[in-house]
Amino acid sequence: MSQLRLLPSRLGAQASRLLAPHDIQMFNWRSRSSGPPATFPSGKRGGSSSYMEEMYFAWLENPQSVHKYWDSFFRKASEEGACDPTQPRFPESRPAVSSRTETSKLVEDHLAVQSLIRAYQIRGHHVAQLDPLGILDADLDSFVPSDLITTIDKLAFYDLREADLDKEFQLPTTTFIGGSEHTLSLREIIRRLESTYCQHIGLEFMFINDVEQCQWIRRKFETPGVMQFSSEEKRTLLARLVRSMRFEDFLARKWSSEKRFGLEGCEVMIPALKTIIDKSSEMGIENVILGMPHRGRLNVLANVIRKDLEQIFCQFDPKLEAADEGSGDVKYHLGMYHERINRVTNRNITLSLVANPSHLEAVDPVVQGKTKAEQFYRGDAQGKKVMSILVHGDAAFAGQGVVYETFHLSDLPSYTTNGTVHVVVNNQVCYRRRGHNEMDEPMFTQPLMYKQIHRQVPVLKKYADKLIAEGTVTLQEFEEEIAKYDRICEEAYGRSKDKKILHIKHWLDSPWPGFFNVDGEPKSMTCTATGIPEDVLTHIGEVASSVPVEDFQIHTGLSRILRGRADMTKTRTVDWALAEYMAFGSLLKEGIHVRLSGQDVERGTFSHRHHVLHDQEVDRRTCVPMNHLWPDQAPYTVCNSSLSEYGVLGFELGYAMASPNALVLWEAQFGDFHNTAQCIIDQFISTGQAKWVRHNGIVLLLPHGMEGMGPEHSSARPERFLQMSNDDSDAYPVFTEDFEVSQLYDCNWIVVNCSTPANYFHVLRRQVLLPFRKPLIIFTPKSLLRHPEAKSSFDQMVSGTSFQRVIPEDGAAAQDSERVRRLIFCTGKVYYDLVKERSSQGLEEQVAITRLEQISPFPFDLIKREAEKYPGAELVWCQEEHKNMGYYDYISPRFMTILSRARPIWYVGRDPAAAPATGNRNTHLVSLKKFLDTAFNLQAFEGKTF
Repeated sequence: MSQLRLLPSRLGAQASRLLAPHDIQMFNWRSRSSGPPATFPSGKRGGSSSYMEEMYFAWLENPQSVHKYWDSFFRKASEEGACDPTQPRFPESRPAVSSRTETSKLVEDHLAVQSLIRAYQIRGHHVAQLDPLGILDADLDSFVPSDLITTIDKLAFYDLREADLDKEFQLPTTTFIGGSEHTLSLREIIRRLESTYCQHIGLEFMFINDVEQCQWIRRKFETPGVMQFSSEEKRTLLARLVRSMRFEDFLARKWSSEKRFGLEGCEVMIPALKTIIDKSSEMGIENVILGMPHRGRLNVLANVIRKDLEQIFCQFDPKLEAADEGSGDVKYHLGMYHERINRVTNRNITLSLVANPSHLEAVDPVVQGKTKAEQFYRGDAQGKKVMSILVHGDAAFAGQGVVYETFHLSDLPSYTTNGTVHVVVNNQVCYRRRGHNEMDEPMFTQPLMYKQIHRQVPVLKKYADKLIAEGTVTLQEFEEEIAKYDRICEEAYGRSKDKKILHIKHWLDSPWPGFFNVDGEPKSMTCTATGIPEDVLTHIGEVASSVPVEDFQIHTGLSRILRGRADMTKTRTVDWALAEYMAFGSLLKEGIHVRLSGQDVERGTFSHRHHVLHDQEVDRRTCVPMNHLWPDQAPYTVCNSSLSEYGVLGFELGYAMASPNALVLWEAQFGDFHNTAQCIIDQFISTGQAKWVRHNGIVLLLPHGMEGMGPEHSSARPERFLQMSNDDSDAYPVFTEDFEVSQLYDCNWIVVNCSTPANYFHVLRRQVLLPFRKPLIIFTPKSLLRHPEAKSSFDQMVSGTSFQRVIPEDGAAAQDSERVRRLIFCTGKVYYDLVKERSSQGLEEQVAITRLEQISPFPFDLIKREAEKYPGAELVWCQEEHKNMGYYDYISPRFMTILSRARPIWYVGRDPAAAPATGNRNTHLVSLKKFLDTAFNLQAFEGKTF
């Protein structure tokens, strides 16, 4: 028995290398008693060996005392030792000492082999042959891991010898290299591991914590024969490679001086994408949404999306006219071509392509959002019909934070798409044959690499030679395949010469059937009144102030809020939160899906919304009263997002693409938090119709207002949105009958700052009732959420009422406009400060205050009417933001256009500054008093010129 004590020291190192959490679950055991299974200890290094020793000694005493897996393992080792005629057989009772020693060696060797298998699974990719140029070190390390058997002498790492190579070893359940065989020789084990992990495919997966996922990957890669293709599959791959490469060659011949961001060097991406799509279709996927970077986009359009070649070629013609609005920028060379959306039906599958703009990876969350929306509208909660594919460049994939942000959404409720295929086009594996673009000279900086690239045999020739050598195709068949595709390209090129007009809308995805007319234009240029019947308002108010679920205990503080809502409903008034509730609820009644997302939107950053109620007695039991308004209403989705702006805003933008019959809103926790989502705003939202030829009705709710808080919680930066608005400050408009709606149609987005709950209610409803879709930017309030004066009557929301772009003065000054000495224009919260100050100074008859609710597009017609109403009054623009921020730089030139530069519009507000707020309460109040004094000092501008 003393000799058996040698076993722990011999088994320790091997066992600790062998058994890890992924495999431990295979060896849970149950003693002969009826106690629970004992889980293998894995917390400390070496724990596995001590457990192994316990099992071995227990098995020696009584084989029935250990789990069947251990019994089988030790029995197999014993039998192999007994097969040697020079060794005595195991006795039925207690093994002899010499037999035990030999058994220990056999057990140790089996453990060593299992450890070896695991080493290849973990680190085999370190020595995979991933560099076709042969000039770089291994991808991850410049050394060969010591536990991989690359030479005979390295067997000693596992205490194995060359003589062991032909011995048979039991394969563990954590490998599939044996196929139907349960034992293999060590030589064959090493050969199969090298074939799986150390060839031209690097596989890194053992960091995954899910055992089933690891087993699935092992089975897919390790099973013998998985990389063998039928002759038909090989011929299909060859044909796809021909199309991929010859398309690039054709462009290079016809437009050698154009940037194309071609796929040369990475041509295998085309058959890879097509294979993914084919397999997806076989498994029931009906719709694939593809996010595409610039490299290879034209090739993907031509050979995956199957966009007409003449439609691609004709865009090289600088004289081509574009028939569709907003398509002027499509006429430039294809290197800068931004593919919008395309669709084609093939094999009962719909393919949509969403192009990435110049900012790397920005399209990732947009694709995910569109995928989620398609799943939602198809009732595909499990993601079995709609799938997304994201294509990345390797550097962009690693370097952009939005990639991680998008990953982070994968398991978040209301954001998961149930899985995405990511294709990383690695520049080392699929090298760039021509550098960054076709006009670039890569040898300036990479001379040795590009000398090697120029000597490289193209993949098509390599693969064709291989198939010809093995007899799968003949040289004649290969040449005919090339000639066939070249002829297709030449014929398309000839047809493209006859193109005079490019019709973009013919190949747009999601044309929203029935929403536009047959020419893709709005069916009308009118907007119905946004008011609703009073009984609907009352019903929504009653539900909003109740808990429509039995035995549901809410927080006492929330009870007071609900009672307040009930009281307002009885008195026919609404505050900001109730007005929003009524806007959402009324749209749900009309079959419009409403989706509100953002950080803490369920409760509301300022604890005003409370759209999700939480049971105080039952954990995670919630109630959404908005989904209990009507028996056949549309669903309401309100979802707290992750602490991300870039990724989440992109996601919601993609979601809003899917259907016009939805109101999709994203709320920033504070307005200036959209800073980190600026890329989405610049690349997609501002330019949505002009650059992407897409209508999109996404709504951005941006809390804004100078409340004495710090710079990061004050300004939603309205100046940025106004600067990007496309209405012309110098163009005097023609005031037609449909001026209000046609002006909205011509703008790139709508920017509002509502001062009343009723107007907020109307602008939300107008967003859906318009005959087209435009992004809507709303600067929402903070202190006004509970301001006693910031309430509205049902009278301002009932049928026949609508959104007011401008709210004119309706007090004493409006009764006798001739006596008014000053007309102050303002927007948002500062109106209430101005009214209070005017009252304290007794200037109600001498100073009129007009609110600009819709800032962009600028309401030229109503501003003109207001200015003409007070001919003897000084005109003042008052804002609480600093002069170089806010609205003044936007409204000033437009006022000058309306006034024909005959009257000035004076500025009153804070002086220019670098930061939007001081963060000091006292300084804030001092500056507020200063500009309010100026606003009502009727001599402030005497003697000044403009």
